[in-house]
Amino acid sequence: MEKVRLGIVGFGNMGTAHANNISEGKVPKMVLGAICDIAPERVKAAKEKFPDVPAFSTATELYKSGLCDVVIIAVPHYDHPSLAIEAFEYGLNVITEKPAGVYTKQVREMNEAAERSGKLFGIMYNQRTNPMYRKIRSMVQSGELGHIKRISWVITDWYRPQCYHDSGSWRSTWKTEGGGALINQNPHQLDLWQWMFGMPDKIRSFVSFGKYHNIEVEDDVTAYMEYENGTTGTYITSTGEAPGTNRLEIACDMGKIIVEDGKMVFYRNVVSEREFEKTTQNIFGTPECWKCEIPVSGTGEQHVGIFKDVTNALINGTALLAPGVEGINGLTISNAIHYSAWTDTTVDVKNFPHDDFYRILQDKIKNSKVDKSNIVQKVADTEGTY
Repeated sequence: MEKVRLGIVGFGNMGTAHANNISEGKVPKMVLGAICDIAPERVKAAKEKFPDVPAFSTATELYKSGLCDVVIIAVPHYDHPSLAIEAFEYGLNVITEKPAGVYTKQVREMNEAAERSGKLFGIMYNQRTNPMYRKIRSMVQSGELGHIKRISWVITDWYRPQCYHDSGSWRSTWKTEGGGALINQNPHQLDLWQWMFGMPDKIRSFVSFGKYHNIEVEDDVTAYMEYENGTTGTYITSTGEAPGTNRLEIACDMGKIIVEDGKMVFYRNVVSEREFEKTTQNIFGTPECWKCEIPVSGTGEQHVGIFKDVTNALINGTALLAPGVEGINGLTISNAIHYSAWTDTTVDVKNFPHDDFYRILQDKIKNSKVDKSNIVQKVADTEGTY
């Protein structure tokens, strides 16, 4: 394979952005193979913008065309797994947009289909290209931080006014979006959490639904996480705070790391706190600590970086930075936060009740009371308009 032909399923904001990146040559050895969308106006827009690229009105037509080696699924959340499964059945490699799906039960089916197919499966977790988070992951995995004691991530700079939720009929309902801040704004951060620190063992959450907006889904979340090794964590997010905060703090044996305002500072103990605690004779002593700014800059190549990574994997057989099967991890955390709030219980993440979560979600969908019948459907009303 000298060139990888990309098919784009869903020509909304994200699909258009992906098409622009590929057509502008930002991903060497990847070209546009075909585009599809179920909305006639978007098919028309694709043909006008990319007259040399075939455009179809269904994913099935694109899959059958033989014009693509890999497809990117860029449609509303509920349809990610079903369209990915169909693509695997046609022998295609797949990249899915985040989130992997809305509920773990359907994502497990998608992962099983990917495994059966033997095809490459990636997910657009473009934040994994960010050098800040890659550095943290490397430091955790190398053991240079010692034991991770506590993780605290406050990410409330997702502010959205009511008009955002009213901008499309699919937004902010259980039936069409499958959730609020957790499923829309936070999938990248929940993925980064488990990618850097591993999956928590228990989750207890406190969630408000429609606290700041006229919506039925969550817009304010506080989650407490526990690990069997003693690590604890808090994850706080909201779409109703302005100005918001994005601050990640990691307390560890060797000090603490703070990530905020594009900077990463390591308050590094000269000796491990555990060693100091056992050996010091000073009853009010603390370890000597150095303030070290970790030299990382930029945000990485983001979406283009993921496409380059997939292209390299298909041509050269390299390992993926963001394997699609890992999409279930962040979604499990998201589902567990919802489930804990719905049932007022602490959730055993390793034995997550996939079927019961699905049952409750179906009740939420059935009993939806938010009326969006008066909202005019817009051309931009599609996956990717975050």
